[in-house]
Amino acid sequence: MTTNRRSLMLVTRVAAAAAGVAILAGCSAAGPSSATGTDTSGSTTAAVVEAAAAGTVANGGTGADRSDSTTEAANQKIVLSLFTDVFADPSSASSIAAANKIVASDAVVHGAGLTAGPGGLLAQFTAAHTRVANAQAVVKHVAADGDLVAVHWQLASDPADERTGEAAVDLFRVTDGKVVERWSFSQAIATGTPASGNTNTMFSDLYANAAKPGSLSEAQEESNRNFAVGAYNTLFRDQDASVLDRSFDPNYLQHNPVAPNGTAALKGFFSGSGQFPPQEATISLSDGDLVWIFSQSVGAKASDPFLAADIFRVDDNLIREHWDVVPATPAS
Repeated sequence: MTTNRRSLMLVTRVAAAAAGVAILAGCSAAGPSSATGTDTSGSTTAAVVEAAAAGTVANGGTGADRSDSTTEAANQKIVLSLFTDVFADPSSASSIAAANKIVASDAVVHGAGLTAGPGGLLAQFTAAHTRVANAQAVVKHVAADGDLVAVHWQLASDPADERTGEAAVDLFRVTDGKVVERWSFSQAIATGTPASGNTNTMFSDLYANAAKPGSLSEAQEESNRNFAVGAYNTLFRDQDASVLDRSFDPNYLQHNPVAPNGTAALKGFFSGSGQFPPQEATISLSDGDLVWIFSQSVGAKASDPFLAADIFRVDDNLIREHWDVVPATPAS
């Protein structure tokens, strides 16, 4: 692995210890996600994906109308049915039929070891059952924005225990009722006593003023997205730590167990001598008061690896809470 933010940022996470995971968005030079298992030349899905990718930077990864709440709700329902109707028994006839109905036959996939189309999704769910006994998919947060749907979920044996299993974020692009592209990020949930002293789980909602579902307008959601993306890029692309004083609650709530709450640790890192290649938000969603950011290295092509998934709670022009999923095994 080359020198990168994954290795350098653990300085902040575990009090200047060693290489590991990023404070806000972990990454490696190779990245945890890359397109695998499909040749999309000339396919309908490829044309949809190519058109969306062309507007990646300009519109945060979606060419669709971000103000169309009716279509967004329909897309969210379609994606969530994969977790409610398919995950429990991916080998069953009903699950196979549902996957074939929802996922395009040539759907593009990004993620280490994943394959394309509905068969690839079924294989991914089957592998999850192999890794975790009595595996259940417990959805924690979901967002629908434009043609994108993101799901933050726990792979767990016991849905009541947020400290076991795996944390995952899956991102889907939906066109005409079909999933045409998807990304997948997952990591094992850390066990034991965190060195940081942070005992927040990777999923809990702790901010007292969290917005109620449906209480924010589409315009406010878009304002939150632009705000969070701007703060993210200022910090990690421009490497300007002064944004921490302008855009982050000094006591923001951190849900990575090896990172303490608040901005002090980040300030300590950026005031040190560590350097990392700049990266920026490439795909972003906003739904309610949560903004989801998927990042790539600056100058990356749309087909290059994505680095990690980050979720930020935005309230009154401040980042108040943060979750992330950083895959342990980067894709080649």
